Amino acid sequence: MLALASAHGGWGCPQLHLQLRAEGHRINHKRTARLYREHGLSLRRRRRRRLPERVRTPLLQPIEPNYSWSLDFMHDALASGRPFRTLNVIDDYARDILAIEIGHSLPGMRVVRVLEHLCELHGRPTCIRSDNGPEFRSVEVQKWAERQGITWNFIEPGEPAQNAYIERFNGTYRHEVLDANLFDTQCEVRQLTNEWMEIYNGLRIHSAIGNLPPRVFKQRWQQRNTSLLLTGVA
Repeated sequence: MLALASAHGGWGCPQLHLQLRAEGHRINHKRTARLYREHGLSLRRRRRRRLPERVRTPLLQPIEPNYSWSLDFMHDALASGRPFRTLNVIDDYARDILAIEIGHSLPGMRVVRVLEHLCELHGRPTCIRSDNGPEFRSVEVQKWAERQGITWNFIEPGEPAQNAYIERFNGTYRHEVLDANLFDTQCEVRQLTNEWMEIYNGLRIHSAIGNLPPRVFKQRWQQRNTSLLLTGVA
């Protein structure tokens, strides 16, 4: 536990317990909680304001990878005070990170370049979800989506819950990377972000997908799909 907590300072007691169990340790949640307290690992947590029930409408999870991607921007600053932005892209099915593009300026044409590269790697998604930011509304981005036959779904202004998958991811990325480090250069941001992406996709347990890492969850879908094709079951 101490090794995991030291390596991943943003992981709380529930996350640590799931990781320990996933790694084969026979430990119940009460013992995990006791050890967590005894070693002073408690994290300070901000109380979240709960929205009225009528507003908290959960998003439906796609039934297969590459159906729906979610996009969003985040803002931060280097130690010098110079601001930078990140463009985060996730696949809604497995909640895996497809890309985190980092730069002082991320205009519409750069958004298009990132999406084109991802389409080459993964194929085109059926739809993309984002807020109403000017980069996403730009002529370049919308014309590109139209040419690709991709439906672009904009959430309603002031309703981030309609893009809940990426909003949750943003909180994790900020807590475990952006707020946990002081960066001197963009190169440092990229390096630590890339290292963290490997942990997030390949190791970090995600409760919303059966307590599996995103990459494993997606691989299991691929294995099931391959098995069905080989047996001739549609």
